[in-house]
Amino acid sequence: MKSRNTFKKGSCEMLVLHILSKKGDCYGYEIGQIIRDITNEYLSFPEGSMYPVLYKLIDSGYITDYKKQVGRRMIRVYYHIESSGQNRLEELTQEYLKTTQSIHDILNFDFQTLQAEDTP
Repeated sequence: MKSRNTFKKGSCEMLVLHILSKKGDCYGYEIGQIIRDITNEYLSFPEGSMYPVLYKLIDSGYITDYKKQVGRRMIRVYYHIESSGQNRLEELTQEYLKTTQSIHDILNFDFQTLQAEDTP
């Protein structure tokens, strides 16, 4: 569904920051799995779209990354939210809430209360 994909692309940054804020440091696949699990797979971010968002957040200074050895050979890259990322999350959350409230207002508006324009 195309509209769902558009929504997802615009929301990925906010969701990643929120997860890091609430859960703490995570690796990329883990973030994607959390999103899939919580939404019963309605939302999912393939690695091809998740990692560019993570890199953008790093470049913006909102998150940092570090490597951690797991087991004998596997190395995972973990992501950590910075204070600037907390601020960005607050901005994105407020914008999201305003947008969803505005959409809700339109969907629940009683259009019969509008005065019809006079037609010639």
